[in-house]
Amino acid sequence: MLTSSRLTVGFSNLGHTYTHLFTLLYPTVVLALEREFNRPYGELLTLALPGFILFGAGAVPAGWLSDRWSSKGMLAVFFFGLGGSAILTGLANTPWQIGAGLALLGLFASIYHPVGIAMLVSHATNRGRTLGFNGVFGSLGTAFAALVAGALTDWISWRAAFIVPGILAAATGVAFLLMARGVRISTAAPKADNRDVEHSRAVMIRAMIVLIITLICTGLIYQVTSIAMPKIVADRVSDISVSGALGVGGLVTVIYLSSGLAQVAGGYLADRYPLKLVYLLAYLWQAPLYFVAAVLGGPALLVASAALISLNVAASPAETILITHYSPAKWRATALGGKFAVALGVSALGVPAVALIYDHTGGFFWLFAGMGILAGVAALAILFLPGRLRDRTGLVKPSAASPLAAPSAGG
Repeated sequence: MLTSSRLTVGFSNLGHTYTHLFTLLYPTVVLALEREFNRPYGELLTLALPGFILFGAGAVPAGWLSDRWSSKGMLAVFFFGLGGSAILTGLANTPWQIGAGLALLGLFASIYHPVGIAMLVSHATNRGRTLGFNGVFGSLGTAFAALVAGALTDWISWRAAFIVPGILAAATGVAFLLMARGVRISTAAPKADNRDVEHSRAVMIRAMIVLIITLICTGLIYQVTSIAMPKIVADRVSDISVSGALGVGGLVTVIYLSSGLAQVAGGYLADRYPLKLVYLLAYLWQAPLYFVAAVLGGPALLVASAALISLNVAASPAETILITHYSPAKWRATALGGKFAVALGVSALGVPAVALIYDHTGGFFWLFAGMGILAGVAALAILFLPGRLRDRTGLVKPSAASPLAAPSAGG
């Protein structure tokens, strides 16, 4: 018999793959659209901006609807909406129609993170390990987006790069509804964790202010890198045979696959070492490495890119646990929605940033330099999180005399 936990974990992990795969199809497809519409790269890439804005902005209402209505219903809407909007994008005939399709795709993709991650946390015993394993599925989506888009574009057409995955997502929605009949799925009653405590308002506000700053920086770093990577490979890896969209997509996939286990390692570290320390080191090491990567090319750039992406995704489990730790359990999906609204909404600025920097400089040196600065700012901000770096949990625990000292009811 299929249990609630197995259903939750299975479809949540699959949803994470779809989220990152669908939102990153266009950065590879756009390489073919330069020829299709005879428009510059920067101009066509900017069509994705509304979609990335909605990818972040839709997270808070999606989390709220999950808390107040149904997490199972929201996950079904996610699968069907993602599939339908991808198919519409593939049927577009003008750049503006493509932009409208991508906007819808971003809106439906925004459902996953606050709903799917909250569902996982509610069923997890070892949250770091569970989130790390889930992160691998997200990394697979990011890794295979370029390969899937490149292969379908070269073998069939750029339209197939959206329509074929769209049909798959809609079919997954049908399978989810059939298998979830009679199964109760919830985010409202997460299991207890030995680091779950209620905090004073002052501690929570301080933590959230710091985390908002880090989320702005880390969200921009992740999204800018993901968006720009196909073009970076096409321009800077000239000494490796790269032929067409498939060749570029293949190398981008290799980069992301090589960093795929980093979230598992990050989850392992988050379960066993101070969260604040794990979170800090991930960005402290990134800052200088971005400046090194700014001047690299060929195989060295591929290695450096894999290392940077590994460090970025390894921080994710610790970051998510920190968010859930400093938010009330009954509003966990909403709080995670806020996290992704900040990280993904602000990161939409990465689309015009990539377009403007490339069109004005003809390269990506200043983009890498900017990412290095953002990583440094994030590391500095993390130092101001509540708690000490060497604490076993890396978190603040309230005084035993405080009425808030008891563990939260929901865990």
